[in-house]
Amino acid sequence: MRRSSIGWFLLFLMFSNGFGAVLVDKKSVYQALSSGEEKTIDKMISLLESEKSTAQNSAYIGALTMKKAGFLKGVKAKVNTFKKGAQLLENEIKQNPDKVEFRFLRLTIQEHAPNVLKYNKQIDEDKKAVMAGYARLDEGLKAIIADYAKDSKVLKAADLK
Repeated sequence: MRRSSIGWFLLFLMFSNGFGAVLVDKKSVYQALSSGEEKTIDKMISLLESEKSTAQNSAYIGALTMKKAGFLKGVKAKVNTFKKGAQLLENEIKQNPDKVEFRFLRLTIQEHAPNVLKYNKQIDEDKKAVMAGYARLDEGLKAIIADYAKDSKVLKAADLK
């Protein structure tokens, strides 16, 4: 009887977690963001969209969509795609203003977005949020941010102390 109960419980867990869903780890998302390959970005967006909708997944999809805009042909397609991604990320920041990772995502996008998009107004605000919250982050995200700071013109390694 006990084995049967455990089996049913495990079966319930599999279905309630989206049977067969692959959980995307944050390292993979950041690797896709920095890859510079449209195919890699598209795969990551598809993986995230196939998972349960969460604030973190929406923020990741937003950032990846903005990055994808740079690969598209035609100004209209680029701008529309960038705006679509920005709306996702901005919504998550608005709903979770203390989520340091979302601020870091926006900071990285702002630093590299073309000036014509005028998506750079919160750079200082996001830098301060990342600096203030850095010590509370998990080690994996700290490593990602520290690695980014090595080449960033905005966020320096010395800022993360």
